[in-house]
Amino acid sequence: MARALVVYESMFGNSGAVARAVADGVGEVMPVTLAEVTSAPTDLEGIDLVVAGGPTHAFSMSREATRRDARGQGAPDGSVQTGLREWLASLPDEHGRWFATFDTRVTKVRRFPGSAAHSAARAGRRHGFTQAIAPQSFYVLDVEGPLADGEVERAHAWGAEVAASVPATV
Repeated sequence: MARALVVYESMFGNSGAVARAVADGVGEVMPVTLAEVTSAPTDLEGIDLVVAGGPTHAFSMSREATRRDARGQGAPDGSVQTGLREWLASLPDEHGRWFATFDTRVTKVRRFPGSAAHSAARAGRRHGFTQAIAPQSFYVLDVEGPLADGEVERAHAWGAEVAASVPATV
């Protein structure tokens, strides 16, 4: 049976809440492990699907400088040194492993270009992952949150959709 790993970065807790809901959805289809990025494994032996997500900072995945800025704005969670970008960069090249990405972003920049999910998807493809499903954004009302109404439920449904998109022969 296929196994999944959901990896997330979260500074204000919103991406973490989305990741938990995504993992719950994935878990309806296959066994899943949820890991915050600083404790996420880079040895993916036995993992068939990787779902990775985090906040959109400056229209992309966070960087050390943007995480430092978030900490200055009162972010209580996450690491300034290590985020999704660094975790993805540390992965070996892969072939045959499935990958899906999500991000959180503020509703008022819904239409702006660039997102952490799309940047993470590009990073995954550079490492040889096969994209399981299109990247997905989930919305927060302001930088600190909270998540917009219905986003946790939508994340749960998306997680189940991601897992169902992976061929059963994996």
